[in-house]
Amino acid sequence: MSTEQQILERLERIETELVEARKAREGWEDLKHDIEPLTKQAFKIMLKELGEVEAGFQLEDIFLLIKRFLRNIRNLAYALDQLENMIEMWHTAEPMLKSTMHQIIRYLGTLEQKGVFRTYEAMLEVRGKVAQHYGPEDIQAMGDGFVQLIGLLKKATTPEMLAMLDRLSDLPMQMKIEEAKPVGMFGLVGALGDPEMKKSLGVVLQMTKALGKLQDPKGT
Repeated sequence: MSTEQQILERLERIETELVEARKAREGWEDLKHDIEPLTKQAFKIMLKELGEVEAGFQLEDIFLLIKRFLRNIRNLAYALDQLENMIEMWHTAEPMLKSTMHQIIRYLGTLEQKGVFRTYEAMLEVRGKVAQHYGPEDIQAMGDGFVQLIGLLKKATTPEMLAMLDRLSDLPMQMKIEEAKPVGMFGLVGALGDPEMKKSLGVVLQMTKALGKLQDPKGT
């Protein structure tokens, strides 16, 4: 290759590089032209914001913040450790909490099916109706009476009382009212020979004695 050809090739390469450099410069100028308005606007906004905080901001505050940060690095590390422990605890407890929540939801669903919530709602409605018709003094008086009724109910639930009430409940089925006939003096005297009649009269006498004590609660 001759010297002239070498010179021409170098000139071509230089021309190509100059064209690429010109294109790059034009692209950068276009980019600068497009960004310049945004940069000016951002700079104005930044100046405005800094102007608002200028009264409450001092350069010394940054150094104070840095010093406090350096002094509390150990506390921050401890706080991060505790945070990691809490996160690990949450990951461990999350499956159990989900299972517990499902069980609670199923239990509440069972109560709803049994009508427990409807019963409570009805009880609240009853309490509302009572409050409409009776004042606090009346309800307090009824509360005292209710305490006495509980005492009577306690006495009525003793084994002896429950056994007697059970036997009394069987009496209507044992009685034959349709077969009852008028009884005169002689019929009454004749009935006294019946052992069941004698037992009945004994029960009546015991009840009569007990009723007599109602007049004198001390039994005198």
